[in-house]
Amino acid sequence: MASEEQVKNSTAPAVFDTDAANCLTKELRSTFLAGKTKSYEWRSSQLKSLLKMLDDSEKQICDALFSDLAKPEMEAYIHEIAMIKSSCKVALKKLKDWMKPEKAKTNLGTFPASAEIVPEPLGVVLVISAWNYPLLLSVDPVIGAIAAGNAVVLKPSELAPAMSSLLAKLLGKYLDNSAIKVVEGAVNETSALLEQKWDKIFYTGNGRVARIVMAAAAKNLTPVVLELGGKSPVLVDSNIDLAVTSRRIVGGKWGTNNGQACVGPDYIITTKQYAPVLIDSLKHNLVKFFGEDPMNSPDISRIGHDNHFARLKKLLDDDKISGKIIHGGQTDKSSLKIAPTIVLDAPEDSLIMSEEIFGPLLPIVTVEKIEDGIEFINSRPKPLAAYLFTNSKQLKEAFVSNVSAGGVVINDVTLHLMVDTLPFGGVGESGMGAYHGKFSFDAFSHKKAVLYRSFYGDAPARYPPYTPGKLRLLKALLDGSLFGIIRALFGFS
Repeated sequence: MASEEQVKNSTAPAVFDTDAANCLTKELRSTFLAGKTKSYEWRSSQLKSLLKMLDDSEKQICDALFSDLAKPEMEAYIHEIAMIKSSCKVALKKLKDWMKPEKAKTNLGTFPASAEIVPEPLGVVLVISAWNYPLLLSVDPVIGAIAAGNAVVLKPSELAPAMSSLLAKLLGKYLDNSAIKVVEGAVNETSALLEQKWDKIFYTGNGRVARIVMAAAAKNLTPVVLELGGKSPVLVDSNIDLAVTSRRIVGGKWGTNNGQACVGPDYIITTKQYAPVLIDSLKHNLVKFFGEDPMNSPDISRIGHDNHFARLKKLLDDDKISGKIIHGGQTDKSSLKIAPTIVLDAPEDSLIMSEEIFGPLLPIVTVEKIEDGIEFINSRPKPLAAYLFTNSKQLKEAFVSNVSAGGVVINDVTLHLMVDTLPFGGVGESGMGAYHGKFSFDAFSHKKAVLYRSFYGDAPARYPPYTPGKLRLLKALLDGSLFGIIRALFGFS
């Protein structure tokens, strides 16, 4: 836990410019080069402190999430606090194993020798977080960075100001501020940070900013993890349990921050014949979950900020979907509320079908045959997640084999995030790199190849002057042919 003096100095100065960012990274690099962050004891102590922080500050965290997003306490706990606790506990349980060198096989050409792969921390890393899950998407990557033994700077989103302020306060209080820093601010502060040399940058957000991050990283050949998004489809077959399917889609769309989740269902594909049945069930569950007046439901989050509200309103007001809104559509700018909305057969060139929605609007696309849905998905950029509801083994196999996405879930949505043995990340425009569980540790580690040899077994054949006999022997060694080695040693060609 940080001392009082460390806490006072843990946050960024009032004016955080390029010079301040440079001083910050130099300080952290000194800490890292001194070896402080590399020990198991330091790593485990910081993870334990994070767990204590979550236990001590649960109400403050829930209050901040409500202030920023009107996020219900149930969602705040399950989707943010509990997931961070789980990540901490997994890391603490498995950390010693993760840190152990991994034995590797050698070949005849290096005999006698042994080899191993040693995970080592990258150094000083930057985590730039998002506003929609401002605790989870800030702290979860930091857990991986700490577990791997790095010094780390966290830049929370300024669009979730209550959580940004709270994270600066809490991480300053509970963690080692000589190695872990929080920098608050907006574009200017982020730009100052991106001008520095990092050993890795981990960014969660949208593709537009990701391109800026990647361009800045390229100047120093800094590797990046980009956790982005995309239009995650839900393909719904007719041979399903309709009640369960409908509940899971409604919960996964509107019960996860009112659609403001990178893995939330973006649009549904189903057959023209089955669409009316599915729509009726979705409407039924929307009323059941959020009441006849969802704009006043305490169980649904508000839109994150003014600009995002305006963007979603623009999607709704597009002339190309006029008359296609079959449920919801109500908006209230003063409270930043948008009701759960279903749109049927929006044109492919409409705004709502051209960009990630990231909100409470759900288009339904109809096709003649359910198999046509796979072709529709593959005609668009690769999504962060893809979902299928079916009892058909053949369709499951076709979906998994033919749909390229960051992750796939069959007969549910979003739950793959909870499985720490699965990597979470995108592909193509939905991102690069992955984390969660050991994948978080690996994301912030370098796997160093180490080969051990003694002074015995030094083959003269490897050194000049080169002769035909030496060439025959080395060819046999490199081919791994014991018979060829024997022939070469006895002078046979």
